[in-house]
Amino acid sequence: MNYIEYGKENSDVIVLLHGGGLSWWHYKEAAERLQMDYHVIIPIIDGHAGCDKPFTTIENNASEIIEFINNKLGGSVLLIGGLSLGGQILLEILSQHKNICKYAIVESALVIPSKFTYSMIKPAFGSCYNLIKYKWFSKLQFKSLRIKSDLFDEYYKDTCAITKSDMISFLQENSVYSLKDGIRDCEAIVWIFVGEKENNSIKKSAKLIHEKLQGSFIQVLPNMYHGEFSINYADRYVSKLLEIIKQ
Repeated sequence: MNYIEYGKENSDVIVLLHGGGLSWWHYKEAAERLQMDYHVIIPIIDGHAGCDKPFTTIENNASEIIEFINNKLGGSVLLIGGLSLGGQILLEILSQHKNICKYAIVESALVIPSKFTYSMIKPAFGSCYNLIKYKWFSKLQFKSLRIKSDLFDEYYKDTCAITKSDMISFLQENSVYSLKDGIRDCEAIVWIFVGEKENNSIKKSAKLIHEKLQGSFIQVLPNMYHGEFSINYADRYVSKLLEIIKQ
């Protein structure tokens, strides 16, 4: 697993886990705002552009990050945040290592498995994967994700670099992830964010995570779709992150 770092000279560490199909640039603006006071580390999830390992499982990615934190960062960090697939990896990290961070931000993480969605991913991407390399098709996909327009070039370049097998693997894993019993032992202060306009499975997942994590906080983001908080509103995301740390 490769890592992008900002503010290396700072001692308080924040780890941010990007969404599936994205990469480190998902958190670029947030990291730039935080780097004066914090050491920000953005792991590139396996199977994504900039990483030299194929995607296997959410559990394996979580274990890799735990090993990195144990070996390089003294076993714990100040805060870990994650969106979607990154949020699932974060939940798995919290399940495996109850005191790895003081604070956690889980954004739009799905924890209600769907066998039907899982079964549809391989045939769907088998038929349309080659279209990804065409800009007109990528622009349609990009528009459907509601990511701000100035990130399209990064999105297009990195999406083209993801192999079909990796894309199928992390999408399938995303569709069937469920919370582990160990999540109940988590000692971090956890905030759960979900967009008001997200699908019902994500909204129900946010409630389920909140129920499983005693003492956690949940916030519904008005008029926001999947991933918009950290991707499109970095200033608001950072403001909330700092508020959580300093409360």
